[in-house]
Amino acid sequence: MSMSTEQLRWLLKVIQPERTLASLPGGAGLSPATHAALLGLPPDLYGAEIARMKAEAKEAADELLADPAVASMVDRLPLQKGGKIVAFGDSLTSDPQSWAVILGEMLAARRAADGISVAINAVGGDVTTQCLVRIGEVVRHQPDWVLFLIGTNDARTQGPHPTKTLVHHEETARNVAELRQRVSRETKARCVWLTPPAVDEARVAAHAGLARFGVRFRNDDLARVAQIVREIDDPKIDLFARLGTPPPADLLTGDGLHFTLAGQKRLARELLEGWSNLS
Repeated sequence: MSMSTEQLRWLLKVIQPERTLASLPGGAGLSPATHAALLGLPPDLYGAEIARMKAEAKEAADELLADPAVASMVDRLPLQKGGKIVAFGDSLTSDPQSWAVILGEMLAARRAADGISVAINAVGGDVTTQCLVRIGEVVRHQPDWVLFLIGTNDARTQGPHPTKTLVHHEETARNVAELRQRVSRETKARCVWLTPPAVDEARVAAHAGLARFGVRFRNDDLARVAQIVREIDDPKIDLFARLGTPPPADLLTGDGLHFTLAGQKRLARELLEGWSNLS
């Protein structure tokens, strides 16, 4: 059965085989044609859509930088020449048009002479327990900053009548503390934490792509995770509070969970506003 354009673009925003399989032997060397095949897409269509999404992310960065206030924020980011940033997360960060991609484009355009790098370590669907495994890759990278947007999938439930979240909020708190401890003990990096945002519960429940896997979310569960992040003794950006419950409809894709390009631009701006005020 052929996909609509909307279904195709949703698939590419949510699932990235190159990130999911990167830890496997040979996974990092898989070709775009293989990525396309894993998604059931013709290679030429896959390549064209990925190129389009990357171009739109660069355009989004340029549009943000056209605002003098945003350009000033980028200039004020506490980053030295050669600085290394890791954006660590799940599908909200692995999206080819994510806030992290937009951030990288803004730094490349505005602070090219500083040679600042943005590496994205993000896998769609990961809970914080899986992040405990991936954080070793961050440690090996020895970054100067780690930007965390994790915990959304901890609050996920499965099936029409769930009795628990994927990860209990007390375990989420322990996982987050462990992640923070590893970064602080094994690197010299500073951290910025973004709380998981709320979702549109009704749109999540009605979306065919998510329903196929039995995915559900409750904002009460996400609020518990957001509170855990708020209590970390590091700089925080409270996306849950700032974007509303749920966030404005134009910021969310049809699934009520993932963000449109406009939504990812908003996440990038929220990050800049908080991060640029740090000394």
